[in-house]
Amino acid sequence: MSRFLTPHAAALPSTVPFTGPEALERRTGVAFRARLGANESLFGPSPRAVAAMQEAADGAWMYGDPENHDLKQALAAHHGVTPAHIAVGPGIDGLLGLVCRLVLEPGTPVVTSLGAYPTFNFHVAGYGGVLTRVPYKGDHEDPDALLAAARTTGAKLIYFANPDNPMGSHHPAAVVEEMVANLPDHTLLILDEAYADLAPPGTVPAIPADHPQVIRMRTFSKGYGLAGARVGYAITNPDLTLAFDKVRDHFGMGRLSQAGALAALADQGWLREVQARTVAARARLAGIATANGLRPLPSATNFVTIDCGRDGDHARKVLAELGALAVFIRMPGVAPLDRCIRISLGDDATLDILEETLPLALRAAG
Repeated sequence: MSRFLTPHAAALPSTVPFTGPEALERRTGVAFRARLGANESLFGPSPRAVAAMQEAADGAWMYGDPENHDLKQALAAHHGVTPAHIAVGPGIDGLLGLVCRLVLEPGTPVVTSLGAYPTFNFHVAGYGGVLTRVPYKGDHEDPDALLAAARTTGAKLIYFANPDNPMGSHHPAAVVEEMVANLPDHTLLILDEAYADLAPPGTVPAIPADHPQVIRMRTFSKGYGLAGARVGYAITNPDLTLAFDKVRDHFGMGRLSQAGALAALADQGWLREVQARTVAARARLAGIATANGLRPLPSATNFVTIDCGRDGDHARKVLAELGALAVFIRMPGVAPLDRCIRISLGDDATLDILEETLPLALRAAG
């Protein structure tokens, strides 16, 4: 069948950015007791969002509104921008693919961080971009190094997440604002703010929505607990939002997802409850790590990255032993970040399972 593919597509590796927990369960024949690897919200979505999706289910025979009108109006009011500044899509992952499709040609230079969110790299490779990866500075992405690499390579895109996945770290708003002020004229910054709803005060920068070189991406998957609904959105200048209409799937958003996101956005009280539970769960998870002789890194997200104190081989053993005990977690993929494991936050019952199994896994890993 490869004779039907473009030469570029035929040369791509047959890989995906993540192996899902469902695939791991099928492979082992054992269901996970604790699902703590995908950075989902175990606190769940707003009950109002669930009710709205249940009500919308009777209309599932209809396509969703291809203009996402009601959701764009609500998001614009929430962020103090106009609907022309909002583009809605199937999660940040889908929006990243659309940006790459709009901006990249074979050979176009792109800059990201070595070990940062791999789905972006997947899209860049798919459209033939050439990636330059700059190392983290300690446990943080390095804005100065990203800018320097963009100047050196002539990159059209920089990908930068704040807060960061997989390390859970964040830069204060002033650092991001300085980065934006120093963007090369030829570079568009993708600012991934998937975890912004869960970040400490002072994290979210003040960037004009009309800025010609910044596209901010947000999601309903984390704080709002709607990862399975696949709703993300971009905040950017109207020229860029209009460009999305040239390439997006106009019926890509389902009615149930649109209804759930609209109701979730209206229930800010639920989001505040999730934020409070997130802070408490971070503290408990950090305590579990510390009690087992590990070092939890400061987190601005719905997961805690934990330094296992040795190298990547040891961390992979810990991950494998937790998997054998039916606890699903993940870890960074490249050195030196791979000395760590990454564990999503959970409710008390789920963290009880982690507290029981982590010492067993560490003992088995040596």
